[in-house]
Amino acid sequence: MFSAAAGLVSLLNLGLLVLVVWAFIDAVTRPAAAFVAAGKQTKPVWLAILGVCLLISLAGVGGVLGLFGFVVAVAAIVYLVDVRPAVREMRPGGGPWG
Repeated sequence: MFSAAAGLVSLLNLGLLVLVVWAFIDAVTRPAAAFVAAGKQTKPVWLAILGVCLLISLAGVGGVLGLFGFVVAVAAIVYLVDVRPAVREMRPGGGPWG
């Protein structure tokens, strides 16, 4: 019973790590001017936020069920759901696949 629960938690931790890596790589590839044009925090601020979240995820501090895991998840989700679409629209030819 405990091994199934531990496996599920490990899978959730891996999913959270993948989410943060995706958000961080996406933020790195976007132009800095697009963040300002979209009215969002600057690129260095988002890189710092997501970089700290990535370090927390890699260190395994708290895991997905802890407070740090919650903060990491919220930061990555906010970037991917709010910031990424706004920044993506700021580039020429920005579309659903950009």
